Amino acid sequence: MTENETGNEPLPSVGDEVVDGLTRAVVTDVRGGVVWLRHRTGGGTEWPAEDPKRLRIRRTRTEMIAAGDL
Repeated sequence: MTENETGNEPLPSVGDEVVDGLTRAVVTDVRGGVVWLRHRTGGGTEWPAEDPKRLRIRRTRTEMIAAGDL
């Protein structure tokens, strides 16, 4: 995880479950500073996060593994 420009919230890493408003998603990649997301249920298309600084990390990949969700 890296901190965002304000230093308040960490930016998500690949595999983290994030929330943006009412949308819950998983970070699939970070390419050229662009965070790519897909729906938690898997499959389907990916889309770039409009504003990565607005994303809130719900659970990290490490937390999901520990809970047996991955």
